[in-house]
Amino acid sequence: MARQTGIIKLKGTIGGISFYKTSDGHLAREKGGIDASRIANDPAFQRTRENGSEFGTAGKGGKLIRVALRNLMQNASDKRVTSRLTQKLVAVVKADVINERGFRTVQDGDLSLLGGFEFNINGKLASLLFVDYTSTIDRVAGTAATDFAAFVALNSIAAPGGTTHFRLSVGGAELDFQTETHVVSSEATAILAWDSSNIAATTLTANLTANSTLPIVQVIGVEFFQEVNGQMYPLKNGAYNALAVVGIDTP
Repeated sequence: MARQTGIIKLKGTIGGISFYKTSDGHLAREKGGIDASRIANDPAFQRTRENGSEFGTAGKGGKLIRVALRNLMQNASDKRVTSRLTQKLVAVVKADVINERGFRTVQDGDLSLLGGFEFNINGKLASLLFVDYTSTIDRVAGTAATDFAAFVALNSIAAPGGTTHFRLSVGGAELDFQTETHVVSSEATAILAWDSSNIAATTLTANLTANSTLPIVQVIGVEFFQEVNGQMYPLKNGAYNALAVVGIDTP
């Protein structure tokens, strides 16, 4: 893979060289590779087919999570979140000790490996939120709740420059990786001033299905705002907002 550095950027294929544009810029690479039918049928590529199948399984699992948490992710994700989440789920699939290689699944893998996953590397929850909190998933009651201790925003939230206000949110999602369906719920605080005033202890709860038999993922989000003439605007279009996995419960 090579970068195109000239004034004129090319797209397409010329003389066996493919020119294309990505988020990393204009690139070029030599066209080639092994015939697809050979990979699909040649016994020598059995491991390749198994790896491809499990990568596809991880990709579908990542899509389900992104769809379920779409509203929370809209302003709290980076441009590589899809590939990073898929990579993490590949590890989850590989941790499946029940099914044979090539047939391992997300639901039978180790979903605890998703713990701490940051959806936005430009605004990590672990680097922004220093409020004491306890997250609890109650499968019987069907709740994913977080208890936040009282805090002073200026001391407990490392907000980016230009911030005047912020909001905390908690989300929970039941994920059926077999049918690719989900149930999701969230709750958020009001938009609060980022200043030296005391903010009382509060509990945010995502209400899900009581006695659910599906894996449950819980997340916490932080959004930053700037007040201009009495109106609240997402700070830099949410570039520094945070969203991270803080709890996982499997049946």
